[in-house]
Amino acid sequence: MTDPRSLAADLVNAVLLDKRSLSQALQERRPGTDPASLAAAQSLAYGTLRQAGRLRFFLQRLVGKPLKPRDLLGILLVGLYELDQAEAPPYAAVNEAVGNAARRHPGARAFVNAVLRNFGRRQSELALEAARNQEARWNFPHWWLARLQAEYPDAWPAIVSAQNGHPPMTLRVNRRRAAPGDVLAELEQAGILAHSSGPAALTLERPVPVAILPGFAAGRVSVQDLGAQWAAPLLEPADGLRVLDACAAPGGKTGHLLELADLDLTALDSDAGRLERVRENLVRLGLSARLLAADAGRPGDWWDGRPYDRILLDAPCTATGVAGRHPDGKWLKRGEDMQHLVAEQARLLDALWPLLKPGGTMLYATCSLFAAENAGQVAAFAGRHPDARREAVVLPGAREGQLLPGPETDGFFYARLFKT
Repeated sequence: MTDPRSLAADLVNAVLLDKRSLSQALQERRPGTDPASLAAAQSLAYGTLRQAGRLRFFLQRLVGKPLKPRDLLGILLVGLYELDQAEAPPYAAVNEAVGNAARRHPGARAFVNAVLRNFGRRQSELALEAARNQEARWNFPHWWLARLQAEYPDAWPAIVSAQNGHPPMTLRVNRRRAAPGDVLAELEQAGILAHSSGPAALTLERPVPVAILPGFAAGRVSVQDLGAQWAAPLLEPADGLRVLDACAAPGGKTGHLLELADLDLTALDSDAGRLERVRENLVRLGLSARLLAADAGRPGDWWDGRPYDRILLDAPCTATGVAGRHPDGKWLKRGEDMQHLVAEQARLLDALWPLLKPGGTMLYATCSLFAAENAGQVAAFAGRHPDARREAVVLPGAREGQLLPGPETDGFFYARLFKT
């Protein structure tokens, strides 16, 4: 049986040292790892990364110099997380961390033991110091905090607090196969408490493994955040329409569109491996679409010349609205990344607009919170395209298409563009 703490340390190192996403690191570790150990390691890694600003502050105060060997970082941060959050009895957290260090680097046993026991003695003092450091207090990098504070001077503390908590697990009911009320009753019969949170959305009181969800394998429900569930209805799909989902993977919005109407739908993605996940999702839901692996920004390579009635552009972005669900993103993203992403979003918008019929609608969507990728991007696009008219988007809790992270939803932005 794999040791969860050791695996969690490896996952944390993959993000903070190797700059790889947590989902990628988990995928690489999944084969051959028993499910219970993987689940426990995943919980520890997610918790550690949510609190990484605070924990790295503690470590810097306790050690004050670069770690050698550098892979002790994961072991120490996971140990500090367990001690700081009282996730385990102090003796267990320290002993397990020391054991993990000794198995990898026998000479590091005394060092790890000293660091963690020193934290136990100084915990109150260090917590007071952390409260005076912005990154340690809020567990977000300085550049991200500064941008949030500038763009959301009143709301930024609530945004940060929401994203440092555990995100909700929300289901989307496949209206072709079930009614939300029936699924809600089935969940309750299975001992899974939930409540209705949207037209086809049921939010669970606490997350559960997908495998135990009634109706999941049969395609009656899918896991999809409430904010993401607004995309398909905003596109107003109707039977017979020709639709392009331009950045489709992993396929949640693709499946939702096809649940709402009988469409001639093309699902496009530049990553053939991720496109396979779209295929798997559609098979589970009993739906079908034309799948193409290609760059949406180069229509000459894949477009058949027939215009679309609807286009969904779920554009690549900083993903700053989903940091609660993907805490690794806080430490992988850099402020300068936005410049490249804004340019890529503009390239995709300009390339896809000529593919839309006059009278058609494009929905531009991101999971970002920042204006440069959202309202600013749309305004610049409209300035380049006089035949584009932005239509009002009315969503519960949103302002001008911008949903902020909260107890029920991640952060999303939607702009509906009508071609005159």
